[in-house]
Amino acid sequence: DDLGALVMLNHFQNKGEINLLGVVCWNTEQHAVRAIDAVNTHYGNPDIPIGLRAAAPYEVAWNHSKVIAAELEHDATPDNVPEATALYRKILSESADQDVTIVTVGPLMNIKKLLDSAPDDYSELDGTALLHQKVKEMVIMGGQYPSGENEWNFNGDMPGVTQYVLERLELPITFSGYELGVEVKTGEVFNTLPKTSPLYLGFYHFSQFAPWTKDAFNNRIHDNATYDQTAVLYAVRSGLGTYWHKVENGRCLADSTGGNQWIPSDSSNHAYLVLDVPPDSLAADIEGLMLGNF
Repeated sequence: DDLGALVMLNHFQNKGEINLLGVVCWNTEQHAVRAIDAVNTHYGNPDIPIGLRAAAPYEVAWNHSKVIAAELEHDATPDNVPEATALYRKILSESADQDVTIVTVGPLMNIKKLLDSAPDDYSELDGTALLHQKVKEMVIMGGQYPSGENEWNFNGDMPGVTQYVLERLELPITFSGYELGVEVKTGEVFNTLPKTSPLYLGFYHFSQFAPWTKDAFNNRIHDNATYDQTAVLYAVRSGLGTYWHKVENGRCLADSTGGNQWIPSDSSNHAYLVLDVPPDSLAADIEGLMLGNF
């Protein structure tokens, strides 16, 4: 789903619907940055800045990044891209006030590090002040609503990070939760794509090797849950009244182990999305956006 979200962002960029300021990667899997650059390059956007969290690299055999990086042109590597916090601070310092939307589709360690960052050559503001001055909304794919336990993006083997971030952010935040994306299945349509397409390469590899899909593989791409694409769709086009509505007047309280609950609050600027259309209908529209059918 992170691959599908990045492809959607590239299409939105090419159609002039957004100005994609950067892609900041929390995942230090050693092929992730290469794959991000390969996708951006494939869709004609090789100059989009990429940042990477500073941490030890690792490799996951079934991860789709390796095959995309192996098959498609790219220049970025973990060694030649800026550190995530530095890129965030550069982008935000160069942006107008209340003008940036940040979409997060993974654990929030990069946001934590940004919040904790000190003034530097980019800005005399610390990270918390800089974030609140420049960002108009955050869209977070994570959690379950109205409550849940141990959702991956809210856990991410990073205990306490989500709790820390949400306690310190006073920005408007819209959450797209696990319970929404898990019902929306996309991917099988990519079986007809050229084998040079990032969508074909990534979804095929994932279907073949991911622990929860490999037993049903049979040489075909299978549908997968569509978490991150929902967050991107909301961030770019809202979709309110078309796909979903917002539940407001509450606050998402996260615990230290990936759980969360929705607490009523008249003063909160949190909201979460609730699907109003059949999942198959949203899935078809998201597949069209991933394919660039506007």
